[in-house]
Amino acid sequence: MHDAHIQYLLDRHGLISDQVDRRELAVILQALSRSLAVDGAVVEFGCYRGTTSLYIRRLLDHFKDGREFHVYDSFEGLPVKAAQDQSPAGEQFQAGELAASKKQFIHEFQKAHLALPQIHKGWFSELAAEAVPSPIAFAFLDGDYYESIMSSLKLIEAKLAPGATIIIDDYANEALPGAARATDDWCRATGRRVRVMHSLAIVHC
Repeated sequence: MHDAHIQYLLDRHGLISDQVDRRELAVILQALSRSLAVDGAVVEFGCYRGTTSLYIRRLLDHFKDGREFHVYDSFEGLPVKAAQDQSPAGEQFQAGELAASKKQFIHEFQKAHLALPQIHKGWFSELAAEAVPSPIAFAFLDGDYYESIMSSLKLIEAKLAPGATIIIDDYANEALPGAARATDDWCRATGRRVRVMHSLAIVHC
């Protein structure tokens, strides 16, 4: 039943950027739909122009689910790479790339006639724990680099509801190796396992 609704949303609405594709969106929305059985908020770390955010809101609206939805982004593009992020395949990713303003993000929601999530501006490593809701039922992490993914995971780890799902983007992207390294380090430390679909890592809690 949920798969039919997800396909309907994907068929009806186009993508506003090339940072996620329809296959990945389907995986994200399927995981989110299953998470609707879990009490807790939805959080997204790294929203760029809002492609994934728009679909998350559409799915929540479709099921008339009024839970909290929070997005976090610096709105300043990529930070400086650390050693864990270096890859010959990712030389095009430099500090400041993939910048989209908070104003642009808001405009995309207004254009789509959708209610805005709660927006938090700042680097993930500088966010206070109080900026993150509890409990969390579903988290989508799209921080690209090691520190951003690790900071996101540390911010949410104590707030994850039993049965929560985390999806990490770019896990299987050789151009952005820091995402997988951070995920693997965190999973080893917390005793969790990763399942991979396309470029995404899925962690069930």
